[in-house]
Amino acid sequence: MTPQARAQAAIEILDEVIAAARDAGAAADVIIQRYFRARRYAGSKDRRAVREWVYAAIRRSGEPPESGRAAMIGLAEGDAALAALFDGSVHGPPPIAANEPIAEAAEVPMWLRDKLGGLGLLDRAPLDLRINRLKSGSIAIEGAVPAPHAPDGLRLPEGTAVDALPEYEAGLVEVQDEGSQLVTLACRAEPGMKVVDLCAGAGGKTLGLAAAMEDRGVIFACDADRNRLSRLAPRAERAGVTIAETRLLDGGREIMALGDLLAAAELVVVDAPCSGTGTWRRNPEARWRLTPERLARVMALQSRLLDLAARLVKPGGTLVHIVCSLLDEEGAGQAEAFLARHPGWAAEPVALPAGRSRGPGLRLTPSEDGTDGFFVARLKAPC
Repeated sequence: MTPQARAQAAIEILDEVIAAARDAGAAADVIIQRYFRARRYAGSKDRRAVREWVYAAIRRSGEPPESGRAAMIGLAEGDAALAALFDGSVHGPPPIAANEPIAEAAEVPMWLRDKLGGLGLLDRAPLDLRINRLKSGSIAIEGAVPAPHAPDGLRLPEGTAVDALPEYEAGLVEVQDEGSQLVTLACRAEPGMKVVDLCAGAGGKTLGLAAAMEDRGVIFACDADRNRLSRLAPRAERAGVTIAETRLLDGGREIMALGDLLAAAELVVVDAPCSGTGTWRRNPEARWRLTPERLARVMALQSRLLDLAARLVKPGGTLVHIVCSLLDEEGAGQAEAFLARHPGWAAEPVALPAGRSRGPGLRLTPSEDGTDGFFVARLKAPC
C-alpha cells in the first residue's frame, strides 16, 4: 500500500468505528481485523501503520467525530507528513479543503470533562505481566523491566507478542495491568481462605487471588456471562491453579446459585461492571459509547451486587469493592452509599505502593500511577 492508501484505509476504518460506537456495534480491534481480512494485499507494515493512525485519531477525539475524514484531518493538524498525504492521488484521500469539518481535540466527552480531565487518558497504556508465583520465583524476559509498583509486575516493550513467549505458554506469567495487580493485592487473600469472586469474568483476578493463597483454600469464581467464565478453566490449568470453582449466575437471580455461600466467605470480591473509564487508554472508542443513561444503569447494578455480596460475607469478613473507573460516583460514592445502607460495616485502610486516598478507599490513575484507573475499598462486616 502507498502511504496515501494507508491514510484512506484509516479513514474508512474510522467511519466504521464511529458507526459502531453509535449503534453498539463491534469494537475497533474487531473492525480493523475484519477490514484487513478482506484486503490480503496489505502487508504487516501497512496494517501496523494504519492501526496506529486509527487509534491516534480515536484518542485525540473526545466526542464521536463527524466522520473518519474529520478525525484524520484533526490528527494531521499536528503532523505535516500526514497532511501531505491528502493529495488526491490514486487510492489516497482528496486534498483538504478550506473550512472542512475537523474533529475537536479533547481527552474525554464534554459531559465528563469536569470529572475526568487531566487524568492521563490520552497516553498509550503499557503492556504488563504478572509473574505467577505458583510456578516461578523470578523471570527474565528479553526487554522486560520490573513494573514501577507491583511486586510481581513486569513491563514489556510495546508490541510484544505475549502469546508467543514460552514463559506465557508455560503459565509462568499472566497478562495483567499493574493497577489490576495492585487492587488484587488490596484484597489480602491468604492461604486456606474461602473466597467468592462475584464478578470473575475471564478470571484475571481469580488467578491473582489463587497465587496469593498459594493455591490453598477455595475460590468460587462467579459470573453471569457464560462465554467469559468459560475462559477461566484453560487459564487456570496453564497457571497451575486448582482451587478455582466456577459458578454461572442467572443475572437478577444470582442468589439461586449462591445459597450455600450465605454468610460463609471470609472474603468476597466485587469487581463490578462499570463505565470502564479507567481503561479508556486501551479502549479509547469506549468514550463514545458511554452515556449518562448507561452510567446510571451500571451504577444501579453495582449497588445491587454490593448488597448481594454483603449477604455472602461471614461475620468479621471482608467485602472488597473494585471498579476500573475514575468516576467518584462508581468508586468512593458507591462505597459510602453501601456503608450508609449497612449499619455496623466499616471501611478499612487500603495500603498500596501507589494510589491516593479517595473517600473510604483508594484510587489509581494513569496520570499519577501509570496504571489503568481503579478504585478499591475494603469493607469490614460486623462480628
